[in-house]
Amino acid sequence: MLFTLTCVCQPLSSLCSYFPYNSSSIKSVGSKVPSFTPEARESGYHIERGLEFSTGDAFFRQESATGRDLGVLAASLHKRDTGRLRILDALCGCGIRSLRYLAEAGADFVAANDGNEEYGSTIVENLSRVSGVEDGRWVVTHLEANRVMMDYYLQKSFFDFIDVDSFGSDSSFLRSAICTLKLGGLLYVTSTDGFSSGGHRPHHSLAAYGAYVRPMPYSNEVGLRMLIGGVAREAALLGYHITPLFSYYAFHGPVFRVLLRLNRGKIHDSRHYGYIGYCHQCGNSHEFSWDQLGQISCSCSTPKVSNSLVVSGPLWTGPLHDGAYLMDMLNLAKQWGWIGCDGKDSLEKLIKVMVDESDPKLPFGYIKLDEMASRAKINSPPLKTLMSAMHQKGYAASRSHIETNAIKTNCPMTECIKIAKELLKVSVA
Repeated sequence: MLFTLTCVCQPLSSLCSYFPYNSSSIKSVGSKVPSFTPEARESGYHIERGLEFSTGDAFFRQESATGRDLGVLAASLHKRDTGRLRILDALCGCGIRSLRYLAEAGADFVAANDGNEEYGSTIVENLSRVSGVEDGRWVVTHLEANRVMMDYYLQKSFFDFIDVDSFGSDSSFLRSAICTLKLGGLLYVTSTDGFSSGGHRPHHSLAAYGAYVRPMPYSNEVGLRMLIGGVAREAALLGYHITPLFSYYAFHGPVFRVLLRLNRGKIHDSRHYGYIGYCHQCGNSHEFSWDQLGQISCSCSTPKVSNSLVVSGPLWTGPLHDGAYLMDMLNLAKQWGWIGCDGKDSLEKLIKVMVDESDPKLPFGYIKLDEMASRAKINSPPLKTLMSAMHQKGYAASRSHIETNAIKTNCPMTECIKIAKELLKVSVA
């Protein structure tokens, strides 16, 4: 399908530096900053972090505000650390993310792209709230996302931060995004493919991310690892490697969001990229490297492969977050007055749990207390009490931002059951 390229923000002559098109092929939308009458505000308008914007006919989720908060904080940190911030919002919808990158992160330039031309006037209206078209801080285009990214790549016009917020799997956009990103730049990618992460479409996850995923109790974490692994694979193909700065799961959708830094140089070993196994018999999880293929088993059974063991991969098996980076984000949120302003401190709680999850002693996955109680045939002790007992016995343990009634820990399931029974004064035998 062909889309008409629609650009707003600069004279047509200057647009040629962004796209290899003749000026006759570019259609301009609007010639001045729209006026916002009281009548126009009566419907389709929202306020997020003090910014008013219109959604028009574009799809919009208020619940995704936290993901936008995290993106803005990360973009602002990049501007602070590098002195520049050039952003591509590849599937911008109504333009709320682009608006916030301009207004809050202080982006020098934002390319807001959406394939649907009908959203054009809404996007322009929203971005015009920050600066007029004559300022040249933004451009609006209507192209397929891969097309717009590759056009910038061919013009050697690279970005510091690329946001790809798509429905379903966004694996088809990963290579174009990596090509268009500056080294050291940030890639903020999304997946809403909960069926694949849950192991219900293993052939689809294999085609999209190169990972054959089986059903596991911590499937939502697997979804994040599947997404990171897909980016790691594409980056390695192009001679780079990636570092996850944070990974965020939200139940609405569901939505899997990861922020990654693109680094120079391919890592020549399979560090943090392998296989995850879960044993239905004992409830323990294991990591398997590539050289263990054909020798996979669980210690609770004979050395032979057991039918109770399911294996998914290859996936990202390394850390989901960078704790120091998350603390920088939290400090910035406090400086901006974002913490405590809603009376719930939800953003602060989220980031603090993610910091706890970044403990290098913690393996992948988590233990659901309901599963532990079912195996032990007991009522589960309070989560805080159980975590405290684990710490006293020398295990690492933290809450999971993905599953509220679960613990990330290096404590095996069998030992977890033993600790729970001791707390409840139930016979361990």
